[in-house]
Formats: sequence, C-alpha cells, structure tokens
Amino acid sequence: MDLITKLSRLEGILKEHAPILIAYSGGVDSSLLAALSLETLGTENARCVLVDGPEVPRRGVAEAISTATALGLNIEIIKGESLSKDLKQINPSDRCRHCKIGTYQTLVEAARRYGSNSIADGANISDLGEHRPGIDAFSSCGVIHPFIMAEITKQDIREIARQKGLPFWDKPSSACLYSRIPYGDEITDKKLQMIEESEEVLKGFGFTQVRVRHHGNIARIELLPDDMIKFMALKTEIEQKIRGIGFSYVTLDLRGYRSGSMDEVLP
Repeated sequence: MDLITKLSRLEGILKEHAPILIAYSGGVDSSLLAALSLETLGTENARCVLVDGPEVPRRGVAEAISTATALGLNIEIIKGESLSKDLKQINPSDRCRHCKIGTYQTLVEAARRYGSNSIADGANISDLGEHRPGIDAFSSCGVIHPFIMAEITKQDIREIARQKGLPFWDKPSSACLYSRIPYGDEITDKKLQMIEESEEVLKGFGFTQVRVRHHGNIARIELLPDDMIKFMALKTEIEQKIRGIGFSYVTLDLRGYRSGSMDEVLP
C-alpha cells in the first residue's frame, strides 16, 4: 500500500473516532499523530494530554511542550504516577503493561472531561515486532492505534513528517527512564536521577541517540556505532563526569544503541 493510500485511510479513521484524545509524549509518533489529527479534525476535536511522571526525562517534557506550541496543539499536562511502590520494587518484565494501565486511568478521566469519543496513541506497525506489553494493555482498555489501523510503519511516519516539513521528522527515538533498569531490579528515584544526569552528560558532548543502562554500580552506555570513535576520544572526560554522578564503572556497549536491549534476556 502506498503512502497516499495509507494517509487517506488514516484520515478516515480519525474522522470516524472523533472527537479524539491523543496520548502525547512529544516523540515523533505521537507528535505526527497530533499534527495530522489537528489538521483533519480541528482544535476542539483533537486534544492532547501529556502524562508527566517520574519516568519522563525533563528534557523530554520541555521538548514536548516546545513541539506542541510550534504545532498549535490543544494540550494539557497532567502529573501522573504510573507505577505503584510495590511494582517499582518488583519491576516485572511486563512493567510497561502496568504503566500503561496507570496512564490510561489518567487519560480516561481527561477524555470524560473533554467529551472525547476515543483515546489514541502513536503506536505503529513497526512496534508490533518488539516486546511491547504496553500496546496490548492500551488495546485492552479500548485505546485505539490509528497508525496500526492504517498500516503505517515507523519509516512511513518519519517520511510523512519530512514531506510535511515538520522539524521533528528525524528526532532520535526516545523511551521512558524505567527502560534503562533491568527487570527485577528495583526502580528508585536515585537511579532515575543518575540515568537522566548521565544521558545529559553525553548529550552535552553532542551525542544524540543515547541510552545509559543502570546495572548496579555500572553504567552501560549505548551509542550509535558511528559515534563510538568520537566517544573514545572523549572517554576520560566522560568517564569522570559519569563517575561523579555516582557510578563506579562506566562501560561502552560494543553492540551499540538498540531499542529494547533490556528485553534481550527475556525468553
């Protein structure tokens, strides 16, 4: 199916489910969904909610607000806590499912206030090939996935955004801070702070697609393969700064950045 046909199908899906509330994060997927919904349905029929919890990097919130302002989105930011204390301690392999259910409770309350018929997210066809229990959780709650319904892939999303001249078309992929902590290891505010500060260090050196995985006193850094030579030239300064944040050891993962590397140990 070509891109024009997919976009036509998406437009029909959005109109069918309007008025719509979008689970907005400021990432490429939800930003494009919000932009297309606004274009198709208008401000009153396409509202966005950003659930701001402890798992969301501060940089991510600032960028999401900036994108929303540039696009003219009708957005509300709601403070949320998607995981209970017990679940943070256990940190199960289906953590994302529990997170999404918690987020859904916040979204459904907003949808009722706005009179929205549907809640939608930016999940796409490419996500279906990964460990994404959160998608199943949202689906079970009744959240719709317009990109999946229109058979739109991640590559399609970037291409559509590029063609429309949207500046976020090549924005690096993002994920919640919880995903940096191995399943079974307790999630704490201190760990999240160490991860976020370490990733800010790397971004300060000009690295864009980065992950700092928290393995006890070890920071496992994932970068794009092309960035590794640059990293090695800066390794002493980077190592000192990240150790200063609280890690005893700083390591570079030779396999490089990949989405969901914590899932590699799952059966």
